[in-house]
Amino acid sequence: MITLRNKKTTEKVETLFDAVLVCTGHHASSHVPVFRGFSEFKGKVIHSHDYKTPYQYENKRIVVVGIGNSGGDVAVELSSVTSQVYLSTRRGTWVLNRVGQNGLPIDFTHSRLVVWANSLCSLRIKEPMARHVLNSRFDHAAYALQPKHSFFAQHPMVNDDLPNRIASGSIKVKTDIKCFTATGVEFTDGTKEENIDSVILATGYVIGFPFIDTSVLNVQQNNVELYKYMFPPKLRKQTLCIIGCVQPLGALMPTSELQCRLATRVFKGDVTLPSSDEMWKDIRRKEDTMRKTYVKSIRHTIQVDWIPYMDELATLVGCKPDLRFLLLTDPKLAWLCLVGPCTPYQFRLQGPGKWTGARDAILTVKQRTLYPLKTRSLGFVPNQSQSGFAIFSFSFILMYIMFIWVVFEK
Repeated sequence: MITLRNKKTTEKVETLFDAVLVCTGHHASSHVPVFRGFSEFKGKVIHSHDYKTPYQYENKRIVVVGIGNSGGDVAVELSSVTSQVYLSTRRGTWVLNRVGQNGLPIDFTHSRLVVWANSLCSLRIKEPMARHVLNSRFDHAAYALQPKHSFFAQHPMVNDDLPNRIASGSIKVKTDIKCFTATGVEFTDGTKEENIDSVILATGYVIGFPFIDTSVLNVQQNNVELYKYMFPPKLRKQTLCIIGCVQPLGALMPTSELQCRLATRVFKGDVTLPSSDEMWKDIRRKEDTMRKTYVKSIRHTIQVDWIPYMDELATLVGCKPDLRFLLLTDPKLAWLCLVGPCTPYQFRLQGPGKWTGARDAILTVKQRTLYPLKTRSLGFVPNQSQSGFAIFSFSFILMYIMFIWVVFEK
């Protein structure tokens, strides 16, 4: 039963539906922290949720609070027009590129093989490797960004321009805010900045669904108790599903699309979810993993690793790609599914929702990704590096042997 209220007339209407999808996401209500002296500050204060354009901040002195993706993007954009941007952070952050190796989107490196290799390595091995790769681009300590925690303990920032803006001096990285004055800010390291015109709070969001009765879903401190981050385990019959309430280390749109595919099959009765007890076990198991992996923060309550989470959903839907079958019937496709980017087409190869064009889409994803860049003809065919080809061939053979071993070990 859903109750609708007309805001103008306050008239209420109750309507009965067979099922409900809640697709409001988790970036709905701005999180506004409380700082000492905040009420005394005379400058303009907004949340990044309300930030639209940098041009009203020309020649201003700005403090951006928070170093997530929004904080980084806002600070970089503002730094092109302001006289100075101060970027305040409690912990620092590790910074990834949007544009990765060979100019390809960083998503191209997020493959099933990488996830598998990551699961085999201990933190003691993979942490130094991750730090070496990130610091080879720029020294995070020298740029005042390096945090104490592991690279794997925080949702990473993705920003190509931040180190350039720090190096130019247009962005200065500062510690957490201690207090505000009428015209300035004092930071926890004792430094002060005066004549601050505006503060932009890139401090995240408060997850909540105020239109859902708390007996069904009660969110406290951003802890959302949902099976697969979708289904309330308290319901006798699964007729309510939350879509997009996850923070994936990958793309959200295909995640939400696969969530919807699962939800509709549950609503139709084609998929039966486990018992309430089993749901709670899965929820508690994920909460425990979250606590052990990430820095304690309201930001880290709905984190999921993109490929494993998509595979969880796809297993329930019945559309997870069978790599062992593909290895025997279509080795080329199996190889690209393993080492190539895990595009949503992989979940259209088999099972419900199968698409005949999925194979071709997987085989041509690189060409189609690079096609918009080909805005002029080079007039010649560039030479391919022989050494590069040799390294690729060796890697190909090595990984293929590993792939066969893993598949048949299972």
